[in-house]
Amino acid sequence: MTTNTSDKTSISYRDAGVDIEAGDALVEQIKPFAKRTMRPEVLGGIGGFGSLFAVPQKFKEPVLVSGTDGVGTKLKLAFELNKHDTVGIDLVAMSVNDILVQGAEPLFFLDYFACGKLEVGTAAQVIKGIAEGCEQSGCALVGGETAEMPGMYPAGEYDLAGFAVGCVDKANIIDGTTIAAGDVVLGLASSGAHSNGYSLIRKLIEKSGIDFESDFHGRKFKDVVMAPTRIYVKSLLKLIWTMPVKGMAHITGGGITENVPRVLPGGLTAEITKGSWTMPPLFTWLQAQGNVAEDEMYRTFNCGIGMVVIVAKEYADAAQSLLIEAGETVSVIGHIREQQAGEAPTVVV
Repeated sequence: MTTNTSDKTSISYRDAGVDIEAGDALVEQIKPFAKRTMRPEVLGGIGGFGSLFAVPQKFKEPVLVSGTDGVGTKLKLAFELNKHDTVGIDLVAMSVNDILVQGAEPLFFLDYFACGKLEVGTAAQVIKGIAEGCEQSGCALVGGETAEMPGMYPAGEYDLAGFAVGCVDKANIIDGTTIAAGDVVLGLASSGAHSNGYSLIRKLIEKSGIDFESDFHGRKFKDVVMAPTRIYVKSLLKLIWTMPVKGMAHITGGGITENVPRVLPGGLTAEITKGSWTMPPLFTWLQAQGNVAEDEMYRTFNCGIGMVVIVAKEYADAAQSLLIEAGETVSVIGHIREQQAGEAPTVVV
């Protein structure tokens, strides 16, 4: 089922083998949510084969930036808990945060939802979450593919993939090349484990025997472990349109110690100061349950930092204030220095 979520929705049921009645019901449920994500650049009346999007005229020398990702094994918990309202936000966040770090404004998003048999209620919850993620990031949900493939997935399970396209002026691409010793490393708080490390998380949950409905520091444990990935787009776009930003790193698989080096020039090390931010209780619980070594924690999880921003020292205070005003929780978590012989490009001390 190919869906185009502009006002003129077109669906090809026969090619995908999706039940027409179920497909109609799904489309009618998701249209209002998708409509809220529309941008003026979306061109309507495009039929069921593709979506048209005009590059905004504000870009003088536009460079398109694309990203694709999934939600990983966090979906297994969604199936177990029958909780599908947040994984769509996760899906959008993983792609838009990735293209954001290069200075790109997300423009539009497409999703791929695959299942053995279409369950309209479940699919609608997922796609409602995708629309919510698009609203949070200011990008348009222009379409997607809902594929029903009997025999491919167990009953009640599905797979998700997402695709985001953004734009940045060529002169404003953020690639880390200007990062230098003395620069300041800011850390933006995560909303939880985001969408990484869930293979280990699921093992530790099983080992612990914790009740998903139990209280965990004032919230149900299931709500803590399924908290959707934070989307940093609007606050960070405000920052990069206000002052020079030298580098950004989305802290995903590989944690802090393996993602920050992706934006560092050779010969430099990001020295991260342990204890310079508040470690959320979920991570201390995970570490205790699995007796996970500290360096492995920083290599596996975001440990409470979902995005890293690197700025010159003279902009650090202003950048932190702007981001806090925009709703982020921000800490100075380290600095950039010359790399010592044999040293890793990111160290936590």
